[in-house]
Amino acid sequence: MTTDVLRYTAFSDDPAGGNPAGVVLDAAGLDDDAMLEIAAGLGYSETAFLTPPPQGLGGEAGRAFTVRYFSPKAEVPFCGHATVATAVALAERIGPGELLFATRAGTVPVSVASEGGRLRAVLTSVEPHIEEIADADLAEALAALDWPAADLDPQFPPRIAYAGARHLVLGAATRARLADLAYDFARLEALMRRLDLTTVQLAHRAAPAQFHVRDPFPVGGVVEDPATGAAAAAFGAYLRELGLVPHDAVLTLHQGEDMGRPGVLTVELRAGDPRVRVGGAGVRIP
Repeated sequence: MTTDVLRYTAFSDDPAGGNPAGVVLDAAGLDDDAMLEIAAGLGYSETAFLTPPPQGLGGEAGRAFTVRYFSPKAEVPFCGHATVATAVALAERIGPGELLFATRAGTVPVSVASEGGRLRAVLTSVEPHIEEIADADLAEALAALDWPAADLDPQFPPRIAYAGARHLVLGAATRARLADLAYDFARLEALMRRLDLTTVQLAHRAAPAQFHVRDPFPVGGVVEDPATGAAAAAFGAYLRELGLVPHDAVLTLHQGEDMGRPGVLTVELRAGDPRVRVGGAGVRIP
């Protein structure tokens, strides 16, 4: 059987920007090993695999799916950029509009619209939560990153944030600190596996609603993720929970610049709704 593996980038309308993802629109004939083999062979941080929706999911007929995500090393419960990439790939085939995805993390609605001839997708996360990180675990994370504690921004307390996957959030005091990323891959991977973390969300605030972010992703088998939708959702929840942004806010996250793959993620918070909306452009990679 030949499996059609599509390649899309998310959070950019330039194929050379954003975060590339694999998309398999019909994975009904693939088992777990086959999905992992495809993801590893492609080498992107994640590949999304679609199968028919579970009974009772809801959504419009033909626009609801089960989605699983695999990194080159393992399955992950949720991936934002591959969700955006998948939604854009579907919209090119069945038209813009509302989609509904059943993921391991929960049900994720996605809305796709055409803006100026380009497709843009906005996902709505599962309900997020925030938790403390033990002092010893924080010290180990900083040691693996080779970051002195003095390089942390005291306005952004370290926390573990979840909006479909778990991410350690660390604030960088300067843009230069964020730009200088050279870490101990094996040491950070071991800590992340023990804490069940998907990425480490490193962030620097450039303006009240503007951030630069980077995401080491050793547990996925890659040094860094170029644009991370799941981490963006978790980060939005973190900022709201700690009172660092208003409960109604639209935030812009710049990611990938230090890797030569610039991307832009929009994070929307709505008062009265604990979920986080993450949006961005997407385009097929030739």
